[in-house]
Amino acid sequence: MILPKEFYTREDTLSVAKDLLGKYLFTALDGKLTGGMIVETEAYIGPLDAGSHAFNNRRTTRNETMYAEGGVTYMYICYGIHDMLNVVTGAKDSSHAVLIRAVEPRVGIDIMQQRRGENIPLKRLCSGPGALARAFGLKKIHDGMDMSSRNTIWIEDQGTILSEADIKASGRVGLGCSEPYFSIPWRFYIDRNSFVSRGPKAKS
Repeated sequence: MILPKEFYTREDTLSVAKDLLGKYLFTALDGKLTGGMIVETEAYIGPLDAGSHAFNNRRTTRNETMYAEGGVTYMYICYGIHDMLNVVTGAKDSSHAVLIRAVEPRVGIDIMQQRRGENIPLKRLCSGPGALARAFGLKKIHDGMDMSSRNTIWIEDQGTILSEADIKASGRVGLGCSEPYFSIPWRFYIDRNSFVSRGPKAKS
């Protein structure tokens, strides 16, 4: 079942970030289908979050999509090199988003390998947001796409059940913001899953 718009428009972005674990991300680009299970996410909570592009209600051409109603993609380029896939959450103008950090590849693995352009080990193929976007063929041009239909990009619930013990939390990766947002545990991942990217240790 494709996740409906109502899944994304919830105001509790932390719950959305955790609930995306175990769901399946798909892209259909140029007749090529790729997909896999989401194993790592990070939450960014709008104007209050010093780690967010929308901190202090910052609104620019780059981050305008963050202010859309939940259920669309927010794509941006990090360090001028890496495309990054985020899912906008919450109501229009709330500016919350979830970064998809890692996926366990399941569908179209050969296509993902071709897109990466290297002999990448399977465990690293979609590990980290830049690698993930490249493997799935996603770029800045895919910003603002509706994810609630089986078109270019969507997420499905295929019945994977995770317990609270399966989900770990830690500080987010690669931020240079002030505390408490530098180390606040808003990164979520499936415990003991070998496709999770390297990052801070889980909070005890």
